[in-house]
Amino acid sequence: MEVTRTNFKDSLSTVYSAIEEADFLAIDGEFSGISDGPNVSALTNGLDTPEERYMKLKKHSMDFLLFQFGLCTFTYDQAESKYVIKTFNFYIFPKPFNRTSPDTKFICQSSSIDFLASQGFDFNKVFRHGIPYLNQEEEVQLREQYEERRSQSNGSGNPSYISPNSNKGPGSIPEEHREYIGRVDNVDLLSYRFPKGLHVETLETEKKERYIQISKVDDEERKRRERQKQEREQEELNDAVGFSRVIHAISKSGKLVVGHNMLLDVMHTIHQFYCVLPEVQNTHHFIYEHSVTAEGFPSYDTAQEQLHEAGYDAFITGLCFISMANYLGTAFYTVCMKRYNATLTSRVFARLFLMRIIDIPYLNISGPDLQPKRDHVLYVTFPKEWKTSDLYQLFSAFGNIQVSWIDDTSAFVSLSQTDQVQIAMNTSRYAESYRIQTYAEYVQGRQQVRESQGHSTQSWDEDGWVKPHYTSPSTVGAGPTGYSYGHNRYTHTETYTHTLTH
Repeated sequence: MEVTRTNFKDSLSTVYSAIEEADFLAIDGEFSGISDGPNVSALTNGLDTPEERYMKLKKHSMDFLLFQFGLCTFTYDQAESKYVIKTFNFYIFPKPFNRTSPDTKFICQSSSIDFLASQGFDFNKVFRHGIPYLNQEEEVQLREQYEERRSQSNGSGNPSYISPNSNKGPGSIPEEHREYIGRVDNVDLLSYRFPKGLHVETLETEKKERYIQISKVDDEERKRRERQKQEREQEELNDAVGFSRVIHAISKSGKLVVGHNMLLDVMHTIHQFYCVLPEVQNTHHFIYEHSVTAEGFPSYDTAQEQLHEAGYDAFITGLCFISMANYLGTAFYTVCMKRYNATLTSRVFARLFLMRIIDIPYLNISGPDLQPKRDHVLYVTFPKEWKTSDLYQLFSAFGNIQVSWIDDTSAFVSLSQTDQVQIAMNTSRYAESYRIQTYAEYVQGRQQVRESQGHSTQSWDEDGWVKPHYTSPSTVGAGPTGYSYGHNRYTHTETYTHTLTH
């Protein structure tokens, strides 16, 4: 089902019902770009830590726009032994709905736009008919603006009702209007001719042309118009919150949600529809707090070529997850009913897959991150002119190596054997054009820099798991929450369930 601004309100009840009835949900997003970095290492490195990957995505990806959101609901029909699938493809665009609403700025990446265009993506639907949205802070500010205008009203609680008896100073009349003013009733006569007052309201045409409408009112009519205005304001607020209402519904449902390589999707969803992402020391706790986790109904045909449309990709992801569950030998509907098999799920709860990291397969949302031994890894700094071939030549005596670029002047070099590390360190002791450190020295140096900048430190337990020091929950999120994530290393499909209290 395609959902734009033109049919969003009419479709909301259908979306809410589908979420409520579903056993699990699948999501996917399409973006205006992926990375604003100068090269791929600005976003990924084979030896990133979960912390470093999060910070790269936060720094180099959050200025792009998530402008298509796919949601696919899966409901298991036990009598028919099949899944009933409902797919929604939302076009999203942060269109300002009035002069005081946020005017969002975002960037585009030419390669991403070109790729989507080649897949038949309809940009007109995004920019002309995209569903608007507000994050929580913007929604609160907008409601406060409405309340402030109401509190500043003239007696009746509505600033549009103006009595001719109000004590206001004289206004300045432009020269070109004085002749006209002289030909109309004297202001002093208004209280006599309209003892019950006048209603003055600024309205807009469909073409956004503004005009003033003045009409006589009595007490009953004044109250009726007051109620109408408040209802319009509430409807305007709901329209402004827009697509965020769908994300709130997903969060409140507590349903299992699956996605493909979904760290970026989760971060963008929080960033656009909830609030600004935190700095790294609050990352795990913050995402844990905020992650969002039929017959005759239009759905996708797997024979159609609709890849890279968010709704279809969500549909495919859900099918992959069902296949994975069947492969593991568990009827999935029992999983959805929370009769979890601990032996199958204990090692994949609260995990988000991390793409292109050699030895850390996931980010652990609910607890400490995995810290593998990297005793065979060297941190090398060198002149900007160096290429990968120069590094291979430098370490040619050590057999097979793996190079993971950090930036133009540094890289990680993984040796095949740990006992070669000290030899490499000794042979580079007097080098002038480059410098080599062990991975442990590199980590220690970064921690010292972070501590000098006032950031929190991390410690490690006996099993090699990092223990992040979180700040108080009250500083990073709204209310208490709990959910669990899962990751399958073969399909690159992550899952999570969550319950969010607002």
